[in-house]
Amino acid sequence: MVAAKLAKKDDVVKDAKAKAEALKQNPLFAIFQPIPQGLAIVGYANARDTADVNKVIYSEIAASVLPAECKLRWGAKPEDFGGQNTKGDVFALYALKITEPNGRAPLEGDVITSSKDDFDQMGHPSVSMQMNSDGARRWSQITKQNIGRGVAIVLDDAVYSAPRILTQIDGGNSQITGNFTIEDTKDLANTLNSGKMPAPTRIVQEEVVGPSLGAQSIKQGIISFIVAFVLLMIYMIMLYGFIPGILSDIALLFNLFFTLGILTSFQAALTMPGIAGIVLTLGTAVDANVLIYERIKEELKRGLGMKEAVQKGYSNAFSAIFDSNVTSLITGFILLFFGTGPVKGFATTWIIGIFCSFFTAVFLTRLVYENRLAKDKWLNLTFATAYSKTLMQNAKYNFMGMYKKSFIIWGAAAVLFCVSFAVRGLSQSIDFTGGRNYVVTLDKETPVEEVRQAMAGVFVNTVGEKAGQEANTSVIALGADGKTVRISTNWDIESNNPDVDDQAETLLYNALKKGGFISQEQVEDFKNPDVREGGSIISSAKVGPAVAKDITYGAIISVIIALFAIFLYILIRFRNVAYSTGATIALALDALVVIGFYSVLWGWVPMSLEIDQVFIGAILTVIGYSINDKVVVFDRIRENFQLYGKRDRQQLFNDSLNQTLARTINTSVTTLIVLLCIFILGGDSIRSFSFAMILGVIFGTLSSLFIAAPTAFLVMGRTIREEDAEVKA
Repeated sequence: MVAAKLAKKDDVVKDAKAKAEALKQNPLFAIFQPIPQGLAIVGYANARDTADVNKVIYSEIAASVLPAECKLRWGAKPEDFGGQNTKGDVFALYALKITEPNGRAPLEGDVITSSKDDFDQMGHPSVSMQMNSDGARRWSQITKQNIGRGVAIVLDDAVYSAPRILTQIDGGNSQITGNFTIEDTKDLANTLNSGKMPAPTRIVQEEVVGPSLGAQSIKQGIISFIVAFVLLMIYMIMLYGFIPGILSDIALLFNLFFTLGILTSFQAALTMPGIAGIVLTLGTAVDANVLIYERIKEELKRGLGMKEAVQKGYSNAFSAIFDSNVTSLITGFILLFFGTGPVKGFATTWIIGIFCSFFTAVFLTRLVYENRLAKDKWLNLTFATAYSKTLMQNAKYNFMGMYKKSFIIWGAAAVLFCVSFAVRGLSQSIDFTGGRNYVVTLDKETPVEEVRQAMAGVFVNTVGEKAGQEANTSVIALGADGKTVRISTNWDIESNNPDVDDQAETLLYNALKKGGFISQEQVEDFKNPDVREGGSIISSAKVGPAVAKDITYGAIISVIIALFAIFLYILIRFRNVAYSTGATIALALDALVVIGFYSVLWGWVPMSLEIDQVFIGAILTVIGYSINDKVVVFDRIRENFQLYGKRDRQQLFNDSLNQTLARTINTSVTTLIVLLCIFILGGDSIRSFSFAMILGVIFGTLSSLFIAAPTAFLVMGRTIREEDAEVKA
């Protein structure tokens, strides 16, 4: 037996040597099996070898040997040659004869009026095809001239079928038969139908991330999630005591359990943006618990018993929780509809988290409280601790009386940011300009200015209107280690040549190697995203100019739609245009402030402040989060109008703002805890998003107090006094 194993091992070694020798002697036929007598198929190769075959058949040598009218194209699907068990890994290579001088097919898909899967006279799967009159006439000529030959059906340069012409076909009715399965005929019929509107594909957006980089991002996301969750648990116990705090924490656990369960049922992959969505959901989910607990505390102060206080607390908080969740869902669905890639991943988890948090906070915790109180348990809860007992209780701040100062400060900030837009502009990513991004790890700590100098003149356009002009190239530092940079360029981004991407990476390697920033000896190792030592590209992204325009348009439209949808919803719910106007103006200022900070700070801080799809997602999330606070404030104002209809209006507004102040601060703090964990521990891939959210939470909270409420009051036709009547008394 040992001898047999050794012999088998020797055979494997000999086979490997023989294969290596064959590859050396004949690089093409070592990986490509020719079929000399094939009708249309000239050979086949394993899927893993097709890229290597392409390098040969599309080389300059092949172009000089092959006839000009001959085009080689791969089959669209793997094939089973000779009944061999190829496991779907073998693809056929077809030789196509181009008969038209412009290189187009003699008959295109626009002449097909209908195509469907069918069965022939023997009951075998087939495809029936009907053409219009022009197509029928030309098809008759083509079939007459090519009897006994194959005619290829090609879509996007891939051959879907190459049936043999048996006889001349008149009338435009054709039937394609062969060794088809039912699935094959359905696919072929769909291909023929789709050919009625020719739309050749090209890669307009792609992204490559090394496995180690992706694993690192996921690890950082999980760490930030764990730390944020623990801090939230501690903070809720500090605010409301052990039992209420623990119960809210258990609700958060159920929220997480339900969210992950739903994502699993969708077979969704857990990505870094998805983790960020879950982490942010934790912060916003606490808002419902804070609202309910603050309401219960108010009822207890009015002298109600615990059972009545819990019942009224949940009932009175419901409308504010419902409205705030609906406005967040509006933003989430806009993100899901208009966003792409990471934004969709974030939006999906956020939407699911909103539904789950509403259920766990409003229904699940209430069932627990009612169960315990029905058994006369937990009757002595105070929902307060030594820390929170006097926190923002009985506040008498005159927010309305400070409206002039508030408007001046916010107005000055808006002017400053508009000036910054005009002078400095924004650091737009390739999402909006089109181009290539390369995140490169260097061999040593290097000032980013030196890398910028080394990249000057490296990328010069060779195609399009900008041929001969130097491409736009930028270099920014990522992180504080001084070894990671992101290099962006729009060099030859309009080119259709598949080799341009490879050439760009080679130019990048040569420039960095010449500057002494990397010690990588092999250019292929430099291009490998999982190689770090010596310097390499650890991630890359490409966006074509067409999709960049679509992203820009979609970003603008999504923000406008979000503001309009929220305006409309608040108008319907509150039935007063003053609330909608106040909220919309405040939200627009929130977005302006966040974008303004990115304009002022980019280039001055050691992190990316580029405006990309993720940033637009952050802006929309800021709008969704900020409206929550404004809805809660307006809900309390509406409630006080119903309870104290004869009270002075300015005093009523101030009372409402002060009554919700504890909730406003507590919710903002819990959300900031989560965002700071993401910002510090989440890694570079999500840091820009979390920074925008931090700005949004801070200024969104301030705009609720100093912009939204005073603006709504003024739109109602009221005049704001410098001093509130109750405060003055």
